Amino acid sequence: MKLLTLPSDTNIPFMRWRVPAVATSLVLCVASIALFLIFGMNYGIDFRGGSVVELRFEEPVPIGELRSDIGSLNLGDVQIVEFGQPTDVMIRVEEQPGGEEAQQRVVIALRDMFGEVAEFRRVEVVGPRVSGELARAGAIAVVAALFAIMAYIWLRFEWHFAVGAVLTTLHDVILTIGLYSATQLDFNLTSIAAVLTIVGYSLNDTVVVYDRVRENLRRFKRMSMPELLNLSINQMLSRTLMTSITTVLALIALFIFGGEVIRSFTFAMIWGVVVGTFSSIFIAAPLLITLNLRPNRTGGDDPAAADDESAAGEAAAAEPARS
Repeated sequence: MKLLTLPSDTNIPFMRWRVPAVATSLVLCVASIALFLIFGMNYGIDFRGGSVVELRFEEPVPIGELRSDIGSLNLGDVQIVEFGQPTDVMIRVEEQPGGEEAQQRVVIALRDMFGEVAEFRRVEVVGPRVSGELARAGAIAVVAALFAIMAYIWLRFEWHFAVGAVLTTLHDVILTIGLYSATQLDFNLTSIAAVLTIVGYSLNDTVVVYDRVRENLRRFKRMSMPELLNLSINQMLSRTLMTSITTVLALIALFIFGGEVIRSFTFAMIWGVVVGTFSSIFIAAPLLITLNLRPNRTGGDDPAAADDESAAGEAAAAEPARS
């Protein structure tokens, strides 16, 4: 059975749309930063401190009844969410004054109330000191990843590629933070893992395109940069889109059937894959023009040579894209 792939001889003029694409991305980035500053994020128990308890009852219990029973404990802000089966319930309790011992007393109180009628499937307790350390560690992890990316690509390629890859990855991270701010999804340690995974995915996609650009720079020394970038992206288009589509299909299945615990992670990952695919084409490549990777080659300065290399480029585009 033949594998369905995109045509290997595509000739889509991506660079023709680079200005509106970059302008749209800048607007979205500014909007994401504004949403973060105005509304912030819905930090989960990992960062705010508190308790999370998952219960499985023998029979479905009305949420209103549960809220009334738990309200009698005077625990402050309590969130009760149904997930998975109708008998499964997740209870989130805000951080209690009194340190980590106070958080433990919340779990004890819930066990006393529901221990005989429900199975305690998961219990997580995070104190305020631990939550602060987790927040700092998460921020350091993202920043360290970006600096490590720049250092590696600088050594492996040129500084233009390193700066372009970091700016592209930063673009994806900002838009992901904007997604969490706009939707108020629970932002916890799993979300940090999603951001770091998006960083890795976006970087991989960008480096694949950049590697083909570097090869074509050596082959077509007089071809204009927009034309060379179009050629490189078209050569890798099948690989880029097929990888993204298969990844998104798997993530959609996890989002639908994976349950409440990983739902925010998979939703962010779906967004990240889509944004990462877009940025590797419409952000990473135009940045090389902005960073003046090949001076005085934005429009070509030798028409005859440019025509010869354009023909050679079309022939190269007709070759099967190398994965």
